Amino acid sequence: MTRLADSSIKTPTTSGEVVRQSFTLPNTEQYLIHSATREQPYQIYVFKPAQEAPPEGFPVIYLLDANALFATMVEALRVQSRVPEKTGVYPAVVVGIGYPTNEPFDSSRFYDFTMPTPQEVLDALPVRNKDAVLPQLGGADAFRAFIEQELKPRIERDYPINTKQQAIFGHSLGGLFVLQTLFTQPQTYQTYIAGSPSIHWNKVMLKEQEDQYTANLGFRQANHKLLITTAELEREHPSNMSENARELYERLALFPREMLHVDFYEFEGEGHVSVLPALVSRAVRFLRRT
Repeated sequence: MTRLADSSIKTPTTSGEVVRQSFTLPNTEQYLIHSATREQPYQIYVFKPAQEAPPEGFPVIYLLDANALFATMVEALRVQSRVPEKTGVYPAVVVGIGYPTNEPFDSSRFYDFTMPTPQEVLDALPVRNKDAVLPQLGGADAFRAFIEQELKPRIERDYPINTKQQAIFGHSLGGLFVLQTLFTQPQTYQTYIAGSPSIHWNKVMLKEQEDQYTANLGFRQANHKLLITTAELEREHPSNMSENARELYERLALFPREMLHVDFYEFEGEGHVSVLPALVSRAVRFLRRT
């Protein structure tokens, strides 16, 4: 098992001497994957439940921004799945997709989570520093291809996965990526979790993708589940983040739930970053909701 943290605990010996031991998350491992289409590798984190897998395999959650969120989601699952009859949380494999850095976020996420964006749209973004140079953008299709063609086959080879219970979780730009994945490749997951999605980055394009997706809803057999969330303090965000998310929910909620089960939740008293632990906890409960 590969170490996931360099934190340590102090264990006193009989002589009073302190022995430091590395701290790890149980039942986890990490490794690098070099994509055929990307120079920088991805850091992959995987959690496999200690429980015996059901005959059909474990549900799986593909988690974006794993450097920041993997440990939070693993602990939420480990603790809450001990009493699923009370919590509604059941064991699942977590596959975190991150980057080879010790920082919680890497600028590569801008490229991986966004579609090509016209310059006039970028110029209108409500950024704090207009003189700042944006990272490279527009790699969402390539990132989706990496997950489907390179990462998923490896995960399904190495772990007991129920491919009929796959979820993807993203926050902010990751939430935008989740929505665009639902609208353009809805067959790739059954459950989609978009926390505080940055709809303003690709609003016109996303609406076009949404319209195409909803036009075909009645012709699909799959019953998709979508959770859209915001944080109360995001109501004042200059991007209209909360308003955009709520409007999207209200449009999608018009469809029969047997076609698309969509929920919306706003976290009281939380901001764009402080919301993350609560969002993770709600997400793992949403996975089994019907």
